[in-house]
Amino acid sequence: MRFSSALAVALALTPSARAADLTAGAAAVDITPPPGCPMAGYYSARGAEGTHDPLYAKALVLGKDGTRVALVALDLIGTTREMVDQTRALVEKGTGIPGGHVMVSATHSHTGPVLATRTSREDAFGGRNQVAQDYMKDLPGKIAGAVAKADAARKPARVSFATGREEDLAFNRRFHMTDGSVGWNPGKKNPKIVRPAGPTDPSVPVVSVEAADGKPIATYVNFAMHLDTVGGLYYSADYPGVLAAALGAVKGDGMVTLFTAGTCGDLNHVNVASPDPQKGHGEAARIGTRLAAEVLRTYEKLTPAADGPLRVTTETVELALPPVTDADVAAAKTVVEAVEAGAKPAPAFLDQVQAFKAVDVAARLGKPLAVEVQVISLGDDLAWVSLPGEVFVDLGLKIKAGSPFRQTMIAELANGSIGYVPTRVAYSEGNYEVVSARCAAGSGELLVDSAVKQLRAQFKKSGK
Repeated sequence: MRFSSALAVALALTPSARAADLTAGAAAVDITPPPGCPMAGYYSARGAEGTHDPLYAKALVLGKDGTRVALVALDLIGTTREMVDQTRALVEKGTGIPGGHVMVSATHSHTGPVLATRTSREDAFGGRNQVAQDYMKDLPGKIAGAVAKADAARKPARVSFATGREEDLAFNRRFHMTDGSVGWNPGKKNPKIVRPAGPTDPSVPVVSVEAADGKPIATYVNFAMHLDTVGGLYYSADYPGVLAAALGAVKGDGMVTLFTAGTCGDLNHVNVASPDPQKGHGEAARIGTRLAAEVLRTYEKLTPAADGPLRVTTETVELALPPVTDADVAAAKTVVEAVEAGAKPAPAFLDQVQAFKAVDVAARLGKPLAVEVQVISLGDDLAWVSLPGEVFVDLGLKIKAGSPFRQTMIAELANGSIGYVPTRVAYSEGNYEVVSARCAAGSGELLVDSAVKQLRAQFKKSGK
């Protein structure tokens, strides 16, 4: 691991220094692709027929004592390292905010565009399409534009926070089965289900940002649950779009609601104990409305964040690759060729998952994955953590348990994405996420170690 202290530039003020006021600004920029762009999220090709509701890049910029940071949420399936690097360079050039002070995360919408060049799977299902290529080329400029607008809108502000709780929306999608295996999405009312194979995280951390006159600037909401409730062929932000509309109806359209996904690699919205269907815009409306109701309740418990510095640190963590043999790669090429040729019937689902994983891992020629774990904090109360993939909930819970801050928010699929990051235990249990994972067992625990180390170091510098 390589720790970068250069980004830890927001040092505490000396006693003789005069603390500058906190400033904040927020903005949203439409990043909806044109019709016809290939859509992401499944092992099948889909071309978008239109827009149900727009996709946005949303940015919140905070400034304190000469330090500025930007928190960005995208209504997209994920992020790529190249996209983040390009965005940061444009932000730094256009605003002076250091690129390393920008945290770019994705909500994981399955009703957004394929991100060209992200993985062999996405290339196979539309990433080579010119519309998709052009979209990715223009995307960093649009994201940087959202940050620039937010930065230009900064004004004296106050921040408050509280954590709500929603117990009945998210479910672990991995289950111990009667045959001793661990199943994945085993189906509603399946009599072979014994119990969930892991926990959920029902916490709903909320950060409210208001101008000095009390006018809302932004609400930051974090919740751990997969975004795959809508489906279909129309662009949609899924349930975070409903959440934002509901909060905007209460607080005013000028407020920007940023939603980030907590660690939900093994969580989704499917209640297997209920026979009711759970798909479509009605389901997104149900979830988004319930989540908005909890945020509204949480507004009543908000506590002002204590005065303190903005801090930023980042660490590059090297993750080993999972074992892939020459035989695996040879078999994978056969499967990928069949998929790209549109073979009927298509190869079995898990065979496709394994094949695309094997191709991506083999292409690295043994080179470990170098990923970023970033921590941004405000005083002793608030901390934001970035993690680079679809991370199992147990790992996020360990970070929160190890954090000394009063409220810690984890944004997954941030600053690049390497796909699934299961726990070490889950690797021995197998099934979809493990078959798909591009990193070796123990990788998630390394990310936890990095995040907790940075959180404690930042807190310690404040003298606590």
